[in-house]
Amino acid sequence: MPAQAGSKNEGRRRWLTAYAPLLLWMVVILGLGTGLGSSDETSRIIRPLLEWLLPHSPPSTITAIHSVIRKFAHFAEYAFFAALAWNAFKRLPRPFVLAFLLTAAVAFIDESGQSLNVSRTSSLYDVLIDCTGGLFACLSIWLIIRYRTDRPGH
Repeated sequence: MPAQAGSKNEGRRRWLTAYAPLLLWMVVILGLGTGLGSSDETSRIIRPLLEWLLPHSPPSTITAIHSVIRKFAHFAEYAFFAALAWNAFKRLPRPFVLAFLLTAAVAFIDESGQSLNVSRTSSLYDVLIDCTGGLFACLSIWLIIRYRTDRPGH
């Protein structure tokens, strides 16, 4: 009986370490899809920082850089999400496909939710950026694994 309890606890621990970070990051992504992640909100932090770093830049340059930072954030947050999804699915067949499909689904759900929020704008362009971040992470992981398994002596 104690062996079964240990095995059951090990299974729970494995599930939690695989899926809890993924679910937590999904909550973060969907939370940022609310008014918390709006341009007005992020500009409260990013704009003063950019004005301090680039004191002689015109407001249009600061606005453009802020926009680029926001688009890169889309890419990065979904790349990280895809990596967490791959980690959760790595014991399943085709974890890269599953990770990418989940990433794309969350991106679509997030942008759909933003279309219902007056402080946000929804964009298929953002979904493409999100999916590109996810694809980048999946391909990077695949290449790393392939490189490690193709090396002699491994």
